[in-house]
Amino acid sequence: MPEQISKYPDVTLKILKEAGAVCAEGAPQKILTACPPERFCALPTGEVCIYGIADIPAMTQITTQELAKVVCPGEQEEAAGSGGLSATAGVALGGVFIAGVLLGRLWRASKSRAKPRRFL
Repeated sequence: MPEQISKYPDVTLKILKEAGAVCAEGAPQKILTACPPERFCALPTGEVCIYGIADIPAMTQITTQELAKVVCPGEQEEAAGSGGLSATAGVALGGVFIAGVLLGRLWRASKSRAKPRRFL
C-alpha cells in the first residue's frame, strides 16, 4: 500500500476522512505498520500513509536518495563528481608525485657520488 507525500498532509487526511477513510483513529495497520498512527488511513480497498515534506526521512518505501534523484537531478550529478578529483587536478597531482620521485633519486645519486668520509 502506498506512502504519499503532501505539502498539506492535514488537508489530505481531512479529505480522505470526508471520503469515508478511517484516518488517525487507531484503525488496525496491517501493511503500513511503520506509519505514524496520526498519518495512517484505512480504506475498504487498502491503506495509505500521508507524510508531510518534513516527514520524508521517516518514509520506508522511498529513500531520500531516490527522491533527490528526481527532485534535483543536476545536484546529484554534481555531488557524485565532487567526491573525486577532476581530470586537471589528477594530472597535476600525478605530475607533483613524479617530480618528487625524480628529485629524490637525484638527491640520493648526488649523495652516493660524494666523497666518502673515513672514520678512524
